Amino acid sequence: MGNEFAGQEAHSAEYFGDTRDHWWNADFLRLMAQRWRLDAVRDVLDVGCGVGHWGAVLANVLPAEARITGIDREATWDEKATERAKRRPNPERFSYRVGEVQKLPFPDDTFDLTTCQTVLIHVPDPAAALAEMIRVTKPGGLVAVAEPNNVASNLHVDSVSSKASIAELVELARFHLTCERGKANLGLGNNSVGDLLPGIFAQSGRLEGIDVYLNDKVATLLPPYASEAERALVEEARVHEARDFWWWSQEETRRYYHAGGGDEPSFAIHWRRAMALRTAVAQALVAGTYTNTDGSVCYLVSGRKKR
Repeated sequence: MGNEFAGQEAHSAEYFGDTRDHWWNADFLRLMAQRWRLDAVRDVLDVGCGVGHWGAVLANVLPAEARITGIDREATWDEKATERAKRRPNPERFSYRVGEVQKLPFPDDTFDLTTCQTVLIHVPDPAAALAEMIRVTKPGGLVAVAEPNNVASNLHVDSVSSKASIAELVELARFHLTCERGKANLGLGNNSVGDLLPGIFAQSGRLEGIDVYLNDKVATLLPPYASEAERALVEEARVHEARDFWWWSQEETRRYYHAGGGDEPSFAIHWRRAMALRTAVAQALVAGTYTNTDGSVCYLVSGRKKR
């Protein structure tokens, strides 16, 4: 249990661990399959697939004959996704290749469903990326994305952060907002783009029947942390604390903070505060006193390509 990819240079390596296997409730996905009419889907494109988590989850609610093609800009992830697919039932359903969302290597009107999970938060122009996803989708086919508002998590409190002062919580949120703005200023994406995507879908002019839903999964930690999902969360927290990792590594955070208008003296203060909170959580986990109910904001935005 853990994250075999932690510390690798390829994108999102810190977030491809076991915790990602528990992002969705199975019954909620079955409900989404009904809402999205996935029973008619045969060809799926999983954009920015990473090591294949999202496509594998969707495969459980897709028809048995549906084929999932994954594409990622990192050859490392395509190789890992291919390896992991071999351990699934009917591995022939899955195939992976290198490519980028800004220029998808497929003809027009190829897929019944084009989808992604936490990918548009990393692209400089989500409208252009969406246009490419629409292009390769068949007329009448579905474009569906799962994207978050990550800044909302900074106003979430747990059994440790609830003891912090209002000023400390506000400063932590300010730190994260500055980093998010800096990431966007560098052309690396908006970590809270989920809020904006329904409007971007509508403005495309090529989609109809636009719907927005919220993932209903809550990541809960209660002693003795006995469930598989809880053990994965505990292990991730332990690794992040040991490696001085916040939302990003220290150097990456510094880069974003400076690009967002922050200076080095204030970065040092903010970073110490964030790491002190991280350490306090790790200690409370070891002591068996930590509790957390994290209902992250993740939108499922969808629309059908006009015929």
